[in-house]
Amino acid sequence: MSRIVNASPVRDSVPFYDRRQIVEMSSPTFSQLLKNVGDVTGDDESPLHQALTMDPHHSNIPFVLAFNNLTYSVKVRRKVSFPAISRSRSLHIAAEEIPSTRTKVLLNDICGEARDGELLAVFGASGSGKSTLIDALANRIAKDSLKGTVTLNGEPLHSKLLKVISAYVMQDDLLYPMLTVEETLMFAAEFRLPRSLSKSKKKSRVQALIDQLGLRNAAKTIIGDEGHRGVSGGERRRVSIGIDIIHDPIILFLDEPTSGLDSTSAFMVIKVLQRIAQSGSIVIMSIHQPSYRILGLLDRLIFLSRGQTVYSGSPMNLPQYFADFGNPIPENENPTEFALDLIRELEGSGGTKSLVDFNKTWQHTKRINSTNQARNRNRLSLKEAISASISRGKLVPGSTHVATSPTSMVPTFANPIWTEIAVLSKRSFSNSWRMPEIFAVRFGAVMVTGFILATMFWRLDSSPKGVKERLAFFAFAMSTTYYTCADALPVFIQERYIFMRETAYNAYRRSSYCLSHALTSIPALIFLALSFAAVTFWAVGLDGGFSSFLFYFGVILASFWAGNSFVTFLSGVVPHVMLGYTIVVAILAYFLLFSGFFMNRDRIPSYWVWFHYISLVKYPYEAVLQNEFEDPTKCFVRGIQMFDNSPLGAVPNSLKEKLLSSISSTLNMRITSSTCVTTGSDILVQQGVTQLSKWNCLWVTIAWGLLFRILFYFCLLLGSKNKRR
Repeated sequence: MSRIVNASPVRDSVPFYDRRQIVEMSSPTFSQLLKNVGDVTGDDESPLHQALTMDPHHSNIPFVLAFNNLTYSVKVRRKVSFPAISRSRSLHIAAEEIPSTRTKVLLNDICGEARDGELLAVFGASGSGKSTLIDALANRIAKDSLKGTVTLNGEPLHSKLLKVISAYVMQDDLLYPMLTVEETLMFAAEFRLPRSLSKSKKKSRVQALIDQLGLRNAAKTIIGDEGHRGVSGGERRRVSIGIDIIHDPIILFLDEPTSGLDSTSAFMVIKVLQRIAQSGSIVIMSIHQPSYRILGLLDRLIFLSRGQTVYSGSPMNLPQYFADFGNPIPENENPTEFALDLIRELEGSGGTKSLVDFNKTWQHTKRINSTNQARNRNRLSLKEAISASISRGKLVPGSTHVATSPTSMVPTFANPIWTEIAVLSKRSFSNSWRMPEIFAVRFGAVMVTGFILATMFWRLDSSPKGVKERLAFFAFAMSTTYYTCADALPVFIQERYIFMRETAYNAYRRSSYCLSHALTSIPALIFLALSFAAVTFWAVGLDGGFSSFLFYFGVILASFWAGNSFVTFLSGVVPHVMLGYTIVVAILAYFLLFSGFFMNRDRIPSYWVWFHYISLVKYPYEAVLQNEFEDPTKCFVRGIQMFDNSPLGAVPNSLKEKLLSSISSTLNMRITSSTCVTTGSDILVQQGVTQLSKWNCLWVTIAWGLLFRILFYFCLLLGSKNKRR
């Protein structure tokens, strides 16, 4: 028993607040590490820079996050079997399934508190409600679904304020694989630290954070993924923590930060979290089954069983608690393992009601004994506490002006929208630049398609067959530009949860992400469009010279833009890549079918003609047709060529000339073998291309791209709330 209590002699022999002062003196915080780092540019420090300096002799900023009577339940659909009895000679009983709903309680009257400087860990078996409680405290559950109160220093904690003063680290490490550790943290600093902070100060803060997280040896290593070797699992987890604490938040939530790590890596992660807490933060995390060493780093524990609290208090009180319950912890056994095993045993036998009731009685007695101490403890108001934290270097994006409320003390976003767009674009380019094989495959697909089309439709003539082949070339070329845009589908699907994590706590605006996503795609689209146009235009023998080539290039670029925007919009709606590819291929096939190539507009049934007008292929197809056939002086069918696409095409030319002579006498007009019968304008009329000019078709195609980008933004706005219902 004595070994359990004295697991950490130096730690446990000193009162909590004294322990924190001792560790702070030996392990400097981010702001203390920055205290002696000067600005290499020699600029005068702004008040915000001065706020980075902390006084280690005033370490107690009393933040207390209290939660009372948290209750959360969901409705679960299930099928209930009832016997159906039919009246017949023999009694026939059949099972009839009737759908019904039942209410499942995930949190049941949870109470507790977390203080700055402390590590609060939530324990429990799978399904006990650990992650649900973390989500409830982090405002990741809709207000109408969660009952109870969450307060900070006795004041209601509003969603807007919580987003700015807190951070949430998900269980999965969601990082860009081709960025180094240093680059990843630097981009996080660009997002979360204010523009008024100089570049050198941001770099200094990143370097201090790298040292704080123990990542110095891995600073220049890429994160890596399945196809690229990178940092270890423990280092990835610390990087995930680092990007969310770059602005030194007051409250840090973590969901299973040690999941999937070996004991050494898990201990290092918790050690980092302890240092973060000692810098004046509230750290709340869920954890499955900690080692003996990790237990010695924790300050408060909450054990859950099926959404109910079975223990809440200090880890040092665990032996006494279970001894009073009648199940003393054996000597040399890990207290948390013993507690979890006992909870599982009670759940399997008859439930944990006895332990839940005992915890309420035990906690009530403990509160009575500590009432006098609680009354004598001075607590700052929320506004005063946040102001004190900002003045000592916490919450770096904090404002230094006089504020009337805690919410107005800190800006919603650290940077203006144009700064966010620039940083997002730079990060996207940096990540994709190191994976050139992705663009190379797309470029290869475009070039191979262009080469096949150029050689297939090599130097088309102006005969009736040439006209038919030109129409086929344009239809296939315009539809191909859309199909080659399907590679944009997995981009956002893979980045979705990174985006949700970063925007959930106001790293940047959703509009900034949408705009940067569009801007970063344009250079690649220009290069692809120019390559495809150059390979096909002169090889196929299209008409009009260089000015027509520029318009042809513009139409292809607009098609790439509209196709890329359409696929990007679908990626915001469809959660799975394979499902998205299926939908893209099907819809693009419909677009081609109703484009006007297979059937003219006036021949399409009235109940389907609306699809003709929303076809993305229609407008670029009609634009390039007009670009090719707009010259009224160019002839495509002369004299006897009018018989080429008819059964008379195989008869000798001498007979065709006699037919022309007969037609001339009948029509009372002279038609010879050189008479122009069909011009380009006639072909446009035959194809039903008469409603819009080629420039209007180009603008409509560009407008389709803008529309899908706007729809993509609304998908980001409405589909990334990241809250439980």
